[in-house]
Amino acid sequence: MSKKSTSITVLSETVRVQRIDKADFISLTDIAKFKNAEDPRFVIQNWMRTRPSVEFLGLWEVLNNPDFNRVEFDTVRNESGSNAFVMTPTKWISLTGAIGVISKAGRYGGTFAHRDIAFEFASWVSVEFKLYLIKEFQRMQEAEQAQLGWDVRRNLTKINYRIHTDAIQANLIPPELTSPQVSRIYASEADLLNMALFGMTAKDWREANPGEKGNIRDQANASQLVCLANLENLNALFIKEGLKPAARLTKLNRIAIEQMEILTQDHSRNLLETPDRS
Repeated sequence: MSKKSTSITVLSETVRVQRIDKADFISLTDIAKFKNAEDPRFVIQNWMRTRPSVEFLGLWEVLNNPDFNRVEFDTVRNESGSNAFVMTPTKWISLTGAIGVISKAGRYGGTFAHRDIAFEFASWVSVEFKLYLIKEFQRMQEAEQAQLGWDVRRNLTKINYRIHTDAIQANLIPPELTSPQVSRIYASEADLLNMALFGMTAKDWREANPGEKGNIRDQANASQLVCLANLENLNALFIKEGLKPAARLTKLNRIAIEQMEILTQDHSRNLLETPDRS
């Protein structure tokens, strides 16, 4: 069972989110603190003892849990809503084999529930809180998607960089060169690409940005990373064809200009066509 933890801030409350086997579970304990910071457990128990809540929890399990104990659920549902009825997350899980609610002991534990259930619980706690919870949850997902896209593009650049360096080794580096000489040739080819795309070498960038971390490529935007990946492949091809550095730089610079114009236009069009979700 793979887990990934993060948190979002909703109306000044820190709400933990755990991704468990590709499903998002949100802390009911943290949501309940908005209503009762001293003892959020009672807020959860009060919600779970109502008949509508039990029916919602049961229906969610029927739809998502093939091992859900429906016989035991029918008993729980018949008893729900009465003055003597008490239900806790641990009891619900034990009786029915539920998977939509998770109860964890310890200082950093608490009750977590699948996001469908967490949003329903948040409605009972506060409609305002639910709306802000959904908004912040969506913002978190959008940020994760953006990071994922950047990682994919960055990894594509790394893969193409390997192709590029292999072409350099096979075609530009004679066996008798020393290691420092080899390093200088690699650096010069990297800067040839930097010049074609950014108009400056790595050294030029460092001198112009003394306070920045990383290097010129770490600061590249998504369009530049896509273009750089293409340039690395093309440069590897040009090297194999025996083109001199000056000729390759001229061709790559022209290609970079053409590709960046296309990528920039596509990006601007997407911004115009994408509705504002803020």
